[in-house]
Amino acid sequence: MNLQEINSIVSKINNKVFSPIYFLMGEEAYYIDLINDLLVNKVLNEEEKSFNQTVLYGKDTNIDEIISVSKRFPMMSKFQLVIIKEAQDLSSKIDGLLNYMLNPMHSTILVINYKYKSLDKRKKIYKAIQKFGLILNSKKPYDNQVSSWITNKLKEDNYTIDIKANQMLVEFLGNDLKMINNQLNKLKLLNPENNNITPKLIEKNIGISKDFNIFELRNAIGLGNISKALVIGDYFSSNVKSYPTQVVLSSLFNYFIQLFQFHSLNNKSEINVASTLGINKFFVKDYHRASKIYPMKKISSIITLIKNVDLKSKGFGVSNNSQENTLNQLIVQIMN
Repeated sequence: MNLQEINSIVSKINNKVFSPIYFLMGEEAYYIDLINDLLVNKVLNEEEKSFNQTVLYGKDTNIDEIISVSKRFPMMSKFQLVIIKEAQDLSSKIDGLLNYMLNPMHSTILVINYKYKSLDKRKKIYKAIQKFGLILNSKKPYDNQVSSWITNKLKEDNYTIDIKANQMLVEFLGNDLKMINNQLNKLKLLNPENNNITPKLIEKNIGISKDFNIFELRNAIGLGNISKALVIGDYFSSNVKSYPTQVVLSSLFNYFIQLFQFHSLNNKSEINVASTLGINKFFVKDYHRASKIYPMKKISSIITLIKNVDLKSKGFGVSNNSQENTLNQLIVQIMN
């Protein structure tokens, strides 16, 4: 996720500096939609849209129609806007646009929404678009980037968020920016006190428990608080749809990998630990504390243990008996 590149594109569109081609591709739909919608709002006014805005869908159109529409001249406007949605449905035929890409109409702004796929950089069409238009490869953010993304997104509208509330969202929603943004918009509409998003607000309106969540489980394990960890484990086992075992195991695996990295650092300053582990500086003290409970040798055994439990949770090497106690058995093994 290259925010600098995205911000540059957004800035140019806001200043009405347009490219004749926008090829918006990649796994992260949020920024594809954002740039597409921004172009819809900025290129034409409402009167111009009637004659100069065309929306086609990949499954319902073909290459010849896209080229034909793109070669039209605008009516009583400087530009026409041609938007291709679900263009990934044309992936096997997309090379047919090569000649147009080599000689695009500069009065047409062609926006191709190519979600969840990417063009091969070695293709001629990629190089042609790159030369005459603009390509955005919208990648999923790394997990350690999501927390700061949430903070910055809220900051744009003068909102803040508690650190615990931030982690609750990250653990529950993962790195799906569109889903996270939808939830943030919902929380902002609730007019939180002092424009601050709190764990209590999230628990009440999104359904993530402020006391029973993956963040709290990791925290309990890091503190050596086995009774609290087992209570949370019981809650997860009773709410498997909200807390799938594989998701919980993945989070625990990542936590102990981070602890392993912590042990291997010569420089354990707050800044270096936060940067290397990809965590907020606020949590560095927690890793210092947990490292005293879990030495490197024990962490190696725990990581192997989690991998084995993950295989069993997927049905490898076990019978079809109930696995509802799998998580708590793991917690006991980790903490004993």
